[in-house]
Amino acid sequence: MEFRVLQYFLAAAREQSLSGAAEYLHLSQPTLSRQLKDLEEELGKQLFLRSSKGITLTEEGMILRKRAEEIVLLMKKTEDEIALSDESVAGDVYIGAGESDVNRLIGRAACELQRTHPDIHYHISSGNSVFVLEQLDRGLIDFGLVYGGLDHTKYESFPLPVSDTFGVLMRRDSELAKKEVITPQDLFDKPLIVSRQEELEGWRTMRQISADISKLNIVATYTLIFNGSLLVDEGLGYAICFDKLIHTEGTGLCFRPLCPAWEVTASVIWKKYQLLSKPAQKFLETLREMF
Repeated sequence: MEFRVLQYFLAAAREQSLSGAAEYLHLSQPTLSRQLKDLEEELGKQLFLRSSKGITLTEEGMILRKRAEEIVLLMKKTEDEIALSDESVAGDVYIGAGESDVNRLIGRAACELQRTHPDIHYHISSGNSVFVLEQLDRGLIDFGLVYGGLDHTKYESFPLPVSDTFGVLMRRDSELAKKEVITPQDLFDKPLIVSRQEELEGWRTMRQISADISKLNIVATYTLIFNGSLLVDEGLGYAICFDKLIHTEGTGLCFRPLCPAWEVTASVIWKKYQLLSKPAQKFLETLREMF
């Protein structure tokens, strides 16, 4: 499978038209069609459904598109690192992180480094810890921001000197809004909106409320707390989340911390024995100097 043909495939998938993709690639349509047919024959799978209205991806085509996008990104990242491997420090730093106020430290370090190295650029991919570790293992990001235990045989880590506080996001007119802190017992019979990752993994907050998580009234899950906050605002339930992610001042929402207090500390991690690019090395040095 040639890298060039993968780029042809991605162009066709994006344009949903052989003529449009051929024009974009500066190829004749018969040449592009032949290349894509050869790719299908090589893989032994049909990648496109062809009709008079255009082309759409089959299930196998969707799988290849996801992998091809990763391959192209990794190739670009590699080419950039090699091209910029001289004395100048310029290029890209790729970071994977979840929703957290701790990300401010990433921004602070980037801002500090920008003063001396303005040609370094930063790319943040958002997702839960499963997503971050997957991206890190595939070489698609340089650093991940994660919580909890780490496999120290695979990753180096640098703990950040601040913590995130778990609590409950709710409407100001809700029953529990009158309380200064929220106990697990307060939530046992309430409609809960929780992180999708927390629901799947049964994190500590869930186990504190009930040893049998199946007895909890989980009415919805979220990946991004902004979407979860909209459900809260509409009165669907109480969202368990980190503090400082939703601006509540002047809104109909409020945040109350859990009691007993539960704080978690994040770490910046990277693959063990990984050869970091010069921009990534400089970014890590700046983090260590600052924090």
